[in-house]
Amino acid sequence: MVTTLKKGIIFPSLIFILGISFISIFFPQVTEQLLNSVKNFIFVNLNWVYIWSVTIFVIFLVYLTFSDYGKIKLGRNDSKPEYSFFSWMSMLFAAGMGIGLMYFGVAEPMQHYSSEVFASGHYINRAKNAQLYTFFHWGIHAWAIYAVVGLSLAYFTYRYRLPLSLRSCFYPLLKNKINGNWGNAIDVFALCSTFFGITTTLGFGVVQINSGLQILHVIPENSFTYQVIIVAVLVSLSVLSAVSGVDKGIKILSNVNIISVICLLLFVLFLGPTVYVIASFTEGLGNYINSFFSLTFNTHIYEKDTLPWFYDWTILYWAWWISWSPYVGLFIARISKGRTIREFIMAVLVLPTVFNFIWMSVFGNSAIWFDLTTAQGALSKLASNPDMLMFRFLDYLPLTTLVSFVVIAIIIIFFVTSADSGIFVMNSIATENAPKSPKWQIVFWGILLAALALLLLNAGGLKALQTMTLITALPFALIMIVFIVSLMKALVVDRNYYEKDFSASAIPWTGVIWKQRLKQIVSFKDRPSVDDFIQDTVKTAFTELKDEFMGNGIEAKINTWTDPAAVEIEIRHDVVNNFVYGVKSHSKTISESMIKDDNLPDVDESKTYYPRAYFGDAREGYDIQYFTKDELISDVLKHYERFLEIISDEDNEMFISINTGKK
Repeated sequence: MVTTLKKGIIFPSLIFILGISFISIFFPQVTEQLLNSVKNFIFVNLNWVYIWSVTIFVIFLVYLTFSDYGKIKLGRNDSKPEYSFFSWMSMLFAAGMGIGLMYFGVAEPMQHYSSEVFASGHYINRAKNAQLYTFFHWGIHAWAIYAVVGLSLAYFTYRYRLPLSLRSCFYPLLKNKINGNWGNAIDVFALCSTFFGITTTLGFGVVQINSGLQILHVIPENSFTYQVIIVAVLVSLSVLSAVSGVDKGIKILSNVNIISVICLLLFVLFLGPTVYVIASFTEGLGNYINSFFSLTFNTHIYEKDTLPWFYDWTILYWAWWISWSPYVGLFIARISKGRTIREFIMAVLVLPTVFNFIWMSVFGNSAIWFDLTTAQGALSKLASNPDMLMFRFLDYLPLTTLVSFVVIAIIIIFFVTSADSGIFVMNSIATENAPKSPKWQIVFWGILLAALALLLLNAGGLKALQTMTLITALPFALIMIVFIVSLMKALVVDRNYYEKDFSASAIPWTGVIWKQRLKQIVSFKDRPSVDDFIQDTVKTAFTELKDEFMGNGIEAKINTWTDPAAVEIEIRHDVVNNFVYGVKSHSKTISESMIKDDNLPDVDESKTYYPRAYFGDAREGYDIQYFTKDELISDVLKHYERFLEIISDEDNEMFISINTGKK
């Protein structure tokens, strides 16, 4: 059977996944008790690791956004985004937060509002605290965790052309050792973490869907039999979507779902307590901004009664987001080629955060308002039952049954998009990002997910697996700190590489032919004349230069194209970018004011053409129409001298890779 799975990754991963799963299935209570002891020790004694790690992530990303590094592209300098902005945002949002918003949109604000920690305060303060901490847990800090992993992966994958794998993030530190056992160990960790995260989400999501269908009398009970049917249907849809690829299934479902979510949001906003929601959102946003730094660094060490709540909410959330970050980060990286670092950070941090705030305000604040004015505390009493709470909340809105079906449909699509992108990511990790894999592998991951999720759900071992996932967050938080060190080291080299340049005006022009040059400067070229220049001057210069290179033992070749005309000289080296100096015909539109200017020569057309230089590393090119043959040869040699100086510098050694030289 043909397979692209790598033995060094798949076998250790399956042994660990199956081992932990079967222990959780056959000894659920003992396993959960043991893992809870470990988790509680970490949360109580090492919670500061999470606090400092997440804080460092936020500070680092803000620094990159406003630094010169923000201009660097995730890919070649001339690369373009693969997806529209809307599709990009839809996919990263669906993978990162989707089903969680449906599960916690009402539940978390109500749980904070009903918590004994805030019970002594006035109901207004309880409502404010509920919104504040919900914003905190679903805001910038959560997305900063995903952004660090996604940015590191996207940068090394598309800038250095390394595999889309966590091992690639260690390249500046481990160099080619990432292709050995060290790299396999990193990918095994990522694969297991992704599998456990999706399995637990799948299990809990099925319970919520089952509860909703029971409330709507579609099924008679919340039983394991119906959960098996739900899982079978949803995983089948996920596999079909994953098989169709990111460009079809995942993209289409994500776009449909984000539109559905916005429609649901507007329905609740305008048919619920509209004025209250908008006013509370405005005040809540200001409260979040004012409290940002105190929330970020608060360990509640002086508030003994609050500490258990702090461990069960803030620390658990940071651990949960970190444990999910390998999966979400890999998927975000996969869809982010061609974006600049600044664009990536701003989009991943700000836009989903703002949407989360709006969502939590509309659903959470509406639920609190209904609980105070209409439900007489009925929703507060259901705060500990999030599977049912969303649907009971809808009882206080018009068209309850119809909207409940819409909610179930959205949960199902979120479920499918999370699962199919998870299957895609797991297969990518296990194959070291193979460009094409047999379809049976996608089916294999889907069946394994479904089988283990159902077994764990039936045996009561799902919580043990969830706890295991939270424990793995501690070492991965430290690994993410190493990601930052590695990324900064690479960015410094990257900037030095592209800044090591010289001005085009430094090319030595002689004054011998100044009259001819003046005539060139004040004239506008048509396309045939530029094509002739490229053919006669540029190609002649490159051919002469190629012969001289060959005479010095350096193999060079000339590449030519037509429509538009282009010619380049290429010298291959085992580095990220071969040396390429090319010239291509470009056009530009002449401004109307220049056409009408009486003090300039007559212009026949509104468009002029010129020959523009370009380079193998996609640096900014420039107009070379005034160069003579010898000046052009001189310019090529200056760039080649710069190229040799860069690749011979030991500090730039990380640019040398077995994956290099591929366009």
